Amino acid sequence: MLDNWLEWHRATLAVKCAGLTDEQLRLRSAPPSTLSLLGLVRHMAHVERVWFRRMLNGEDIPKLWDKDRDNDADFNEVDTASVEEAFATWREEIELARALSAAAPLDAVGEYRGAECSHRWILVHMIEEYARHNGHADLLRERIDGAKGD
Repeated sequence: MLDNWLEWHRATLAVKCAGLTDEQLRLRSAPPSTLSLLGLVRHMAHVERVWFRRMLNGEDIPKLWDKDRDNDADFNEVDTASVEEAFATWREEIELARALSAAAPLDAVGEYRGAECSHRWILVHMIEEYARHNGHADLLRERIDGAKGD
């Protein structure tokens, strides 16, 4: 059930971005916010990477999008970001996350800020993360072209 809900939310973000131009994907929600659909895709690539590869699997890998310099770089730097690279990175991180998740029991333990967190907790958190940002994506997409729905 957790895997299915996470997959549904991943697919929902893809649907919200489908058929849009690079310029439309870069459109910001409303000043001073830097929220955009491209920023959400970049952010979720980073989130997939951190929770599954760093936290669950213990990999020592760098953050994406120069987030060590600017924690909001995934959102702030979309004007010159490659749309193709962002979507390819997101898809790659999802594939890696799927493989790691499939190989780990739900009670496997990772570490987050010095505390243990279970694989089950990570899955629930990822569903929550996508659900929240898919709400943002709904509003962004409606603003761009009026499209509504799942």
